[in-house]
Amino acid sequence: MSFRKATQYILDHVSEVLQEEHEERIHQAVALIASAPKIFVYGVGRSGLVGKAFAMRMVQLGLRVFFIGETITPFVEPRDLVIIVSQTGETMSAIQTANIARRVGAEVLSIIAHPGSKLAHASSLVLPLRVTRDQEASRYAPLGTLFENAAFLFLDGLVYLLMTKLGQVEEDMRNRHAIMV
Repeated sequence: MSFRKATQYILDHVSEVLQEEHEERIHQAVALIASAPKIFVYGVGRSGLVGKAFAMRMVQLGLRVFFIGETITPFVEPRDLVIIVSQTGETMSAIQTANIARRVGAEVLSIIAHPGSKLAHASSLVLPLRVTRDQEASRYAPLGTLFENAAFLFLDGLVYLLMTKLGQVEEDMRNRHAIMV
C-alpha cells in the first residue's frame, strides 16, 4: 500500500460523489443561506469540523454565523437557518437539533449521505452526498473519510456561489479574516 494509492482512492471516490447533479437544491441552499438573519451550523466529530470550516468561510463572507454548542451561541429564532452536517443522518443530537430548530420556525439544511435518514425527514432541504464504499474503503478511507472530504469540497464549492450572490470578492473576505492576512 502506498500513500499515492490511498490519496488517489480518496480523490477518485470524492470526485464521483461530487459529480451528482443537485443544481436546483444547491441554488435553494444558497438562497436560504444568503437570506437568513442568522446561520447556525452543527455537526459531531469530523463532520462538525467540516461544518466549522464552512462556518468560518461564511463569517468571512460577512454573514452572522454561529456553531451550535459553543458557549456564546445565541438562540435560534424564526427564519434563521440551521445547517447540519451528518454522514448517517441518524446521529441523535443532530436529529434533536433539527427538530428543535423546525419547532421554533427556523429552516434546516442538511448535508448527509443517506437521504432516507431521520435527519433528512426533519430537514427543510437536504443536500445528499451519496458515498459508496467498496472493499478498499476500510483500508484507504476508513470510517467517514469519503463523506467528510466530499462535504468539505462541496461546501467550499458553495462558497463560490455565495460570493457571487453576495457580491463579495476575496479582498472583502480577507478583510474579515481573523488574522487579516
